[in-house]
Amino acid sequence: MVRSLLTRLLDLGIDRVRNIMRDMAALSEQSVLTSIESYDKGASVKKQIFEWSEKLRLLQDEVADLAIELIALYQPVATDLRFIRSSMEIAYGFSRFGRYAYDIVDVLETMGPLPNCDKTAVLGMASTVREMMLLSVASLDSHDKNASAKLYQMDDTVDALYRKYLHEVITQQNDEDKRETDPRCYISALLILRYLERISDHACYIGDSIHYIVTGRSSPRR
Repeated sequence: MVRSLLTRLLDLGIDRVRNIMRDMAALSEQSVLTSIESYDKGASVKKQIFEWSEKLRLLQDEVADLAIELIALYQPVATDLRFIRSSMEIAYGFSRFGRYAYDIVDVLETMGPLPNCDKTAVLGMASTVREMMLLSVASLDSHDKNASAKLYQMDDTVDALYRKYLHEVITQQNDEDKRETDPRCYISALLILRYLERISDHACYIGDSIHYIVTGRSSPRR
């Protein structure tokens, strides 16, 4: 009877952690999408993104506190223990999504309006990164241990896009037709691409955590 009650209380705690992480997933995705929309359309959203980022940070702390409490009170084993342990890493990943979204809008405020910039590179990478975020969240719900491999393949694409744009900027001085482009276009794009690349990395780390929860083994990295 006591064991059954403890198991039930542990299950309730795990459900609470899972629900918080779902809220974090939705809010972190909204934060990143809103920051990219701000880059694309020029809207000022820094205050809103800051509030969301702070909320994500507080939710991360809540997950960590709950995880430690569940381990201390109920001494979970096997999959439950792996989930609780990994929840802290996953919550950290969602919190970083929000922080990088804030970094993006901070760049935009620093640089000022960028209506005449070619935004193709950033918007293209943002599309891939959003797919990675959605896949990482879906794998959390479905416990898809193979998501990590898919995420790393997409991360290769993100890295290639970043290197391609960086190469274009480096060689830009050799292009007479584009020499007069506002340098803020290149600087802002490079910074934002770098933040998107970091979001991509954290999506991979979330996939790694799911792989560990399901299999008990670390996800093989290249």
